[in-house]
Amino acid sequence: MKIRNILFSVTLLAAFLVTACGTSTGEDMMTEEPHGAMATEDTMHGDMMTEDAPMNDGSMTNDAMMETPNWFSASLTNVHTGEDFAIQDLQGKVVLVETMAVWCSNCLKQQGQVKELHNLLGERDDFVSLGLDIDPNEDSAKLKGFVEDKGFDWLYAVSPADVSREFASLYGDQFLNPPSTPMLVIDRHGNVHPLPFGIKSADDLLNAVQPYLDEEM
Repeated sequence: MKIRNILFSVTLLAAFLVTACGTSTGEDMMTEEPHGAMATEDTMHGDMMTEDAPMNDGSMTNDAMMETPNWFSASLTNVHTGEDFAIQDLQGKVVLVETMAVWCSNCLKQQGQVKELHNLLGERDDFVSLGLDIDPNEDSAKLKGFVEDKGFDWLYAVSPADVSREFASLYGDQFLNPPSTPMLVIDRHGNVHPLPFGIKSADDLLNAVQPYLDEEM
């Protein structure tokens, strides 16, 4: 009888510890559930990585860089026009991608530099920049209002949850942390080249994309 009581007590203690220590997974973070209050830079940043946090161990290998990611074929909606497009539709062009959020002040500063980059490059049919909103609490209407108010006229879309998860898997968790201003360049051949974290000047961006613009198909 004593042994049975001891075993029962141990079982109860183990169940309590499992319940008390349970945490949400990264996938749960991306689930688009309604929230009572709009996400703010402080609240969302608290759930994400900090600007100084390193990329995870799953950052891209050379082999991964040469493979065509699934997100290239994902359907995205241009918030300016309501038309659907995919990254694979932009084949042969150089594409600058920034994962961002409307509430992120660093993102706003970075997009100001992207606007200046467009001024430096002038009108080019072979260059596209894309702002990809990865906050699951923001929708196309909110994003459209933001970019129109700021005068950002390049491509913007809300990232589907599966695309955001793939970004973290391929390029590191920092790509889901908007204040670190994550950006990458897709060259004419479809290869992905992540850029350093932190706000990059228009000249920095020009130096990053110019070698790929100079390449021929």
